[in-house]
Amino acid sequence: MIIEALIAVALVGALVTVIAPNRIAGKLAFAISLIPAALSLWMFTAFDGSGNALLDGELAFESRTEWIQLGDYAISWFVGLDGISLPLVVLTTVLTTLAIMSSWTPIDERESQFYGLLLFIEANLIGVFTALDFFVWFIFWEAVLIPMYLLIGVWGGPRRKYAAIKFFVYTNVASLLMFGAFITLVFGLGDAVTSFALPEIATAMTEGGPEGFVGLGGSTLASLVFVAMFIGFAVKVPVVPFHTWLPDAHVEAPTPASVLLAGVLLKMGTYALLRFNFTMFPEQVATYAVPIAAIAVISVIYGAMLALAQTDLKRIVAYSSVSSMGYVILGLIAYTQFGVGGATFQMVSHGLISGLMFMAVGVIYNATHTRMVTDMSGMADRMPVAVGILVAGAFGYMGLPLMSGFFGEFTIFFGAFGAEQLPYSQVFTPLAMFGIVVVAGYLLFALQRTVFGPYHLETDYEVGRAPLHDVAPMFVLLGIIIVLGVAPELIFEMITDAVDPILENGGEL
Repeated sequence: MIIEALIAVALVGALVTVIAPNRIAGKLAFAISLIPAALSLWMFTAFDGSGNALLDGELAFESRTEWIQLGDYAISWFVGLDGISLPLVVLTTVLTTLAIMSSWTPIDERESQFYGLLLFIEANLIGVFTALDFFVWFIFWEAVLIPMYLLIGVWGGPRRKYAAIKFFVYTNVASLLMFGAFITLVFGLGDAVTSFALPEIATAMTEGGPEGFVGLGGSTLASLVFVAMFIGFAVKVPVVPFHTWLPDAHVEAPTPASVLLAGVLLKMGTYALLRFNFTMFPEQVATYAVPIAAIAVISVIYGAMLALAQTDLKRIVAYSSVSSMGYVILGLIAYTQFGVGGATFQMVSHGLISGLMFMAVGVIYNATHTRMVTDMSGMADRMPVAVGILVAGAFGYMGLPLMSGFFGEFTIFFGAFGAEQLPYSQVFTPLAMFGIVVVAGYLLFALQRTVFGPYHLETDYEVGRAPLHDVAPMFVLLGIIIVLGVAPELIFEMITDAVDPILENGGEL
């Protein structure tokens, strides 16, 4: 029942925070968030699962209770963890706690509602990464949209309503597409499944796949479902050409919302791709390998080029996320141990580094009231600690050795270059690697303009050192990034243990 406790603490904490006075809401939410963070870290040390949650693996902290009988299909409260989902749960709880602390300076209105929504997001994210019944999983998946929509629409920038509506429409339409495709698959599987439990559906796909539905043959149905679900999840990732909602959402969102949006919400898309498309449809993965790899490489290069053209620090980091998610997709479609394992590791690494970068940009904005690269220079003279962490985070984005980004990208490239299933892998991989050069270019350009040189600021604000509660969360993130860079086996072994059954199911091991 430990997973239920995690979700319950966050949900009850959200309700308590919403009704608490504004003056104590931030500290109260922080104290409450420490409970799920501590529990998830204990779960990490006590983890005894093995294999893959959908492919006959031994789950950790498993819990299952019959809930609703919907015609011929049973719906269960079914949760558990394997080596793929546990690191993402820990990422969620730790990043939520740090995001709450980073909110104490910039959030000065409706604090109770703001912090309550952050805890509500945390509860639903934990549900997304632990639910093993599709019906339950989809409830958590959709419930994440509402608080993020409110955070952008209420506490965002001047164009917050436009950004919030765009975010909601894009992701909600994608969810409906994915939902329709999955339900069609369930009906297409016929008597092979009697519930919405994901392991049962994965087994049915392994043992023969869909029989057909509404006049479509089994093979055609499986291909259509695979494509529809890929598009649905690709919007959430996002990859080109479904990425246009992301920069607007990030630029208008308050800093803590951007931290969770880039750090965890984007991983919902890649996590779902791994759980559904890449676990249940190995034949379709091989069939569509080339176009998916092309989308991944285009996302890497195009996202990096768009970032290079920006002068808003937050928009630069936002577009760099599009580029980084392209690496994850390339690792997944490589369908090798290092490719898929590296992609999963990169989900965690990018969550940490992007969270750090958005926090650093937020601290600079709090002090200067501008994010424009052209408005400032020499910030290292006035904010040496915050700027130093920003520089360290940028090097993490560039893939500096002994930081987590290096191991994630290296394993993806290593796994993709020798991928037998992926035609032209020796072409796709070097093209994606070129993205590192562009990433270094736009980050160094931004740092050179804002950090170095004589101090200059085109505003009337006096800039001083950031308070401790602003820089402390960044120090924690930087420490984790370095620890995972020096000792990646802390999570990589449990990741590959859960990834190997996927590849065995697809005939790759």
